[in-house]
Formats: sequence, C-alpha cells, structure tokens
Amino acid sequence: MRKFVFTLFVFFLLQSLIAQTSNQQDSAWIRDNYTKKEIMVPMRDGTKLFTSVYTPNDNSEPHPILMNRTPYSCAPYGEKNYRAFWDGHWRYYMRRNYIIVIQDVRGCWMSEGDFVDVRPFNANKKDKEFDEASDTYDAIDWLTKNIPNNNKKVGIFGISYPGFYSTIAALSNHPSLVAVSPQAPVTDWFMGDDFHHNGAFFQMDGFSFYSSFGKPRPKPTTMGSPGFQFPTRDAYKFYLEAGSTKELARLIGDSIAFWQAMYKHPNYDDWWKARNIRNFVNNIPNHTATLVVGGLFDAEDCFGAWRTYEAIEKKAKNNNRLVMGPWYHGQWSRGDGSSMGNVKFGSNTSLYYQNEIEIPFFMHHLEGKANIEDLAEATIFFTGANKWRSFNQWPAANVQMTPIYLNENGKLSWSKPTAVKSFSEYVSDPMKPVPYTEDVHFNRTTAYMTDDQRFANRRTDVLSFQTDVLTEDVTLAGTVIADFLTSISTTDADFVVKVIDVFPSDFKFPGDNNSSPQGRMGGASYPMGDYQMLVRGEVMRGRFRNSFETPSAFKPNAVERVKFELPDVAHTFQKGHRIMIQIQSSWFPLVDRNPQQFINIYEADAKDYIKSKIQIWHDGKNASNVVLPVLK
Repeated sequence: MRKFVFTLFVFFLLQSLIAQTSNQQDSAWIRDNYTKKEIMVPMRDGTKLFTSVYTPNDNSEPHPILMNRTPYSCAPYGEKNYRAFWDGHWRYYMRRNYIIVIQDVRGCWMSEGDFVDVRPFNANKKDKEFDEASDTYDAIDWLTKNIPNNNKKVGIFGISYPGFYSTIAALSNHPSLVAVSPQAPVTDWFMGDDFHHNGAFFQMDGFSFYSSFGKPRPKPTTMGSPGFQFPTRDAYKFYLEAGSTKELARLIGDSIAFWQAMYKHPNYDDWWKARNIRNFVNNIPNHTATLVVGGLFDAEDCFGAWRTYEAIEKKAKNNNRLVMGPWYHGQWSRGDGSSMGNVKFGSNTSLYYQNEIEIPFFMHHLEGKANIEDLAEATIFFTGANKWRSFNQWPAANVQMTPIYLNENGKLSWSKPTAVKSFSEYVSDPMKPVPYTEDVHFNRTTAYMTDDQRFANRRTDVLSFQTDVLTEDVTLAGTVIADFLTSISTTDADFVVKVIDVFPSDFKFPGDNNSSPQGRMGGASYPMGDYQMLVRGEVMRGRFRNSFETPSAFKPNAVERVKFELPDVAHTFQKGHRIMIQIQSSWFPLVDRNPQQFINIYEADAKDYIKSKIQIWHDGKNASNVVLPVLK
C-alpha cells in the first residue's frame, strides 16, 4: 500500500512539474512574441474606454482580433504586466498569432463614463446616443482602423457577465464582427439567471456579489471595492438571523444603485423586460455567427445559455449553434470537466470542447482555415450515459413530452392516478427552511447542482416520489415542466422541484474502491450506493403562477394549479436506477424565504414570516405530474 501511495505521489508530482514547465514555456513564449499596449479607445459620445491590446510580433500576414469586454477588469494594468493567458486556452489563440483585446466596459475600472447594470439595448439610437452594442461597434471600428496588421475580422467571447456583453455585441451590426460566442451569458435576471429564478430572489449570490461589485466608482481606478464583512462563516446562520430580505437591504447599504432599483421592481415589469436581452436578438445580422455555450450544472447562468440559444434560433436568421457540457460556471475554460462534486463523467470534457468546437469555430470564421461542416447545430453532453451527442435541432425532433405522475405512498408512475381525494402534505416553516445542501459552509457551492439529496429526503418538510427500478434506460433531452395541483393554508408559498437520479445500492464508478474511507466529497471516498443525484432543480414563487407581471394571492385551502418550466435536461437514467421527484417550499439560503403571505417580500419584516401547510394533490381529478422530455 505504501509503495502504491508513493508511486501515485510521484506520478502526480511529475504531472504537476510538466504542467508548470508547460505554463512557464507558454509564459515566456507569449512575453517574447507579444507586445502589450494600453489604449483609451474613443466612443461616439466622447467617452474613452480603457483597452489592453496584445499584438503578435509576427508580421508575416494580417491577424484576426479576438476580443473580450468585461466589467471585471482587464488587469493587470501596466504595459509590462501581462495577463496570465498561459493558464487557460487563450494560449492556443496566441499560438495562432491572434490579436487579443480586453476592454473595461463603460464606467468600470479604468474606463470613463457611468456604469449601468445590463444596460438596455436601444435599437433606435440617434446622434451620440449609446448603449453596449454601440460601444462595441465603436471599439471594433477603432481597432480595425488603427491596430496594425489586422485582417479586419473580429470575434468576441465571454463568460457570465462578459457573456451578456458578447450577446449584445452581436447586435452591433459591425461588418467586421463575424463570430460571437456568448458563454453562460447573463440573459434575464428576473426569470432565471443569477439573482432571480421565476421571480424568487437568489439572495446568497446577490448579496455576496453586489456588496462589492455594486459599489459606486466615482473615477477610473485599478482597485476593487471590499465586500461585506460577514460576522460568521456559516451562511445558513447568517441569512436566517438577518431575519428578512428587507434587512439585507439595510446591511448592504444605500449606495448600490442596482440593489435599490431591484427592490423597487418586485414584479416582471418593463424595467426588467428592457434588461432581457432575448427581446432584442432579432437585431443580430446574418453575417455574425453565434456559438452559445453553457454548463448543464451551472449554478449561475444555466438558464441563460439554453434560453439565449432558443431566442436567437427563433428570432434571428444567422448561423447559430449550441454547446452544453457537464460543467459548473465557466468550467469549460478552466479545469478538465471530468467530474462535479461526487459525480464523474469519464473524460476531459473541457479539453474536448476547446479543441473540437470553440477553437475550430473561431478559426473558421476569423481565419477561414478550419472546416466546421461537421459541427452540429447542438452538441450536448448527456450525463448518466456520459457521452456527447449531436443534434440538428434542439430540443431534438424525436423528443416526446411525457407526464410522469405523483401517486399515493411516494410512488411515481407513468400512469395517471385513480385515487379519490388523495394528497401528500407538509408544513413549511420559514424559521427552519430546507437547506440546499447538507454542509455548513460560507460560499455558495458549485457542486450542489449534482449533490446527494438523501439529506433532504429525510426531512418531514420535503416530499419524495420515486419510480420502481427502471427496466430500460430513460433519456431526457429538453425542458422539464412541473404541473402541480396544490392547496396551501396561507396566501403565498414557493415550490422547489427537483428531478433526481437514484443510483442502485451497489453502484460505483469505474475505478472506485468502495473499501476506501468514507468522506463527504471526492468520488471513491463517498458512498455512491443509493446516491440521489440532483439532475435539475428549480424554484417557482407561487404568487407568479398565473402572471409574472401581475402576481396574485392564493385562496387559502383552495386547490390551484402551479405550472412552470425547469431549465433543459440532458441526462440518461440508466436501467437499474430510479427516477425521483422531490418537492419542498424553501431552498435556503440559496433562495430568500417566502413569508408565505401575499405581501411585498422586499418590505416584509421578520414577524411577517409564518408557517404554511402545503398539500400536493395526486388523484384522478387533481393529477399532479412532471412532464419529462423523453428522447425516443
């Protein structure tokens, strides 16, 4: 055993040294072969944006421009200080002598002007009016006319917030912008990205992020703002003791403009709709190809990737493609994408994506040197089966939307229930909300998207329904729809729905040693037999069940329908597994607590949070179900 451990140690040491040597070589090569310039690029209104330009010393031919516009800084600042491109797949583009451009967006870091979060697109700009699309146009125009030895072809990509700037860049209609890749793009902050899902406030991400990011920046700076000083490293304790969403506003202070505006717009009004980029993608010109990329288990912008692709497909006429892998937020650009928490995917999915999809996409459009005829309309990784699949449309043409019904005694069946007046119930207590993960932790985890749900299954305020052992594989490929008949004792409640893969009792991944010590995380060390893998979870704020624009109260104890979509799923429930559906009314502290009264939650006090009895009906008259996109 000691010899094995020593051999393993030597192996990983050598791999580490090889990686370090490779990075050192790339670092030295980039510094030797690239020159960095910092330029203030003028916009049409006279504002200048700070732009770092890395140009190859090679002058043998004109080179394409690959650009990233970001609110997160194009640091490090100073022309002698190079960004660590060698630590990511940017280095592959630099080996191809691309001109690399990183730009601080308007009002951020070293750029002039005022910053506006997800600044709305203006399709009818006049004179010196601007938005992020026009800033992109002006930047591209200046770069292509002033950077020596460029080939007049530009590509833009970015992850998360830079993903939003990528989508809106595609609306710029600059003739040189031929390829754009919005990756995990911020898309709609009320319906499904980052800060709200179906109107429910994702307080944990919002508070920790905006307590620093949202602070005003009176003048250009290279220094970021400090965040909130939390009194405890236990997130559950902190948010519970805060007492209310209203109290979070007091703690964060009154200087953060977006936070104040968000509280003034509790419903899906025109203010939110103007910040939903899906409403404007019809302005993408035919000459700008798009590659939308996202992670199946992205805790921040999974919705954005699926729905951005969908919107472009429906509203624009350009060349548009989709890639979804088994990744957390941005994992395709860092890490190998071979696992998520305890769940393994069997291969380096990130490397596959970089080499087989993204790099050829830009090579084709910016250089004309890669043939991407074999690149599918949709390239999707299916967990469970752990393999990539290609489709000529998404959702796939051969998907059959199939309801699976809740039944008595925790049964889940393809057959509609026949019972009379049958329901399951629980009491939702906002003073003891259901945690989203069983660990005590401070930062929101990435792995909760595939976490073991056995801890929740043991709670009395969580309902679980599961099938018998599957006798054949069931593959899901598309949007999941929850369709419940419910009665509650109060006037409002949240509904969290989870689609879960229940593993067999003797399950283990290839290469696992089940005799290893059992730990919380880490593949083989975690007991995978009977594992309840979260495949997809989503929350619905009940007041929006009929309209996101005009919420309505529940009539206490009356049966009402709650129907909503969960982001798309690409997963195979293998023969010998079970399908489970869990239902609960809190997901804490990920999501803020619902007071369970029909009041403005942003103005509710701690005393306003009350218990509610939740009944989920499953009989012949009120047949609650989840509609699954079964791939045939």
